[in-house]
Amino acid sequence: MSKITAAITGVQGYVPDYVLDNEELSKMVDTNNEWILSRTGIKERRIMKNGATSDMATEAVLGLLKKTNTKAEDIDLIIVGTVTADYPFPSTANIVCDKAGLTNAWGFDLNAACSGFIYSLSTATQFIETGRYKKVIVVGADMMSTIVDYEDRTTCVIFGDGAGAVLLEPNTEGLGIQNFILENDGAGREYLVQPAGGSVLPPSIETVEKRQHYVKQEGKQVFKFAVTNMADVSAKIMEDNNLSSDDVDWLVPHQANLRIIDATSNRMGLSKEKVMINIQKYGNTTSGTIPLCLWDYEKQLKKGDTLILSAFGGGFTWGAVYLKWAYNS
Repeated sequence: MSKITAAITGVQGYVPDYVLDNEELSKMVDTNNEWILSRTGIKERRIMKNGATSDMATEAVLGLLKKTNTKAEDIDLIIVGTVTADYPFPSTANIVCDKAGLTNAWGFDLNAACSGFIYSLSTATQFIETGRYKKVIVVGADMMSTIVDYEDRTTCVIFGDGAGAVLLEPNTEGLGIQNFILENDGAGREYLVQPAGGSVLPPSIETVEKRQHYVKQEGKQVFKFAVTNMADVSAKIMEDNNLSSDDVDWLVPHQANLRIIDATSNRMGLSKEKVMINIQKYGNTTSGTIPLCLWDYEKQLKKGDTLILSAFGGGFTWGAVYLKWAYNS
């Protein structure tokens, strides 16, 4: 019997209509277009004015079902990578099941910050490989505008809102997810964290007044760790699987910062033509960046293409996935 692998058989994204460009942002905080572009590569980002993370995720899921001609009741499981869940509980995945009509699915959220989609995809893969499940949806979705301080130019220029979803199905042609590496270092929490709202600092008048429910980041430290670890893990997954730069068709990097993306692709020996980039129009949508890249570049992908997905997130978390694309658009 042929080995069962988990293959992506469809991808769909969703971004809100409202565009917050650098010019408008410069009226809200002390910054300007040149400052933002030179440090991040971001020109604009999308903002969800009405709704929640589950609404963006649901739009992506419904679009995915329609695109792949899949019945909602045929989905077995949904995993949502997010740090901006609708509520502390129930899970956003639970809510998406209800909103999208996934009546026979169960699901859960996975919190790994910007590595959320990588972690979720790797987890979902194993449910397919066991042979137990046939159709699993993986979503990366974050509404970062809800936890970003628009008085803090070190963070508010970076983040945007968006969601992406992929359908995973069994494959016996040797396509799909081939390998993954996941890493974390909890000592990194001091450099990138949302301080309040959990059991360490439960919500109070004081935590609100001190603006502790917003993302706090020490940019220089995060940049240093991200450049090193995202590049290292991408190079390692190539080495572990005997892949040369010629073997890799696409790098799908987390869209945090253009300089981090460049450092990763350079370490892998890849030309810019092999790197998926859309940070300029969406900014950093955390868990949403990688599936949104796949959505934007889907028509350029060919069956059998070798992809390396790579991410680095707060906490710290990081990882890489090696997969072979399973279909032609």
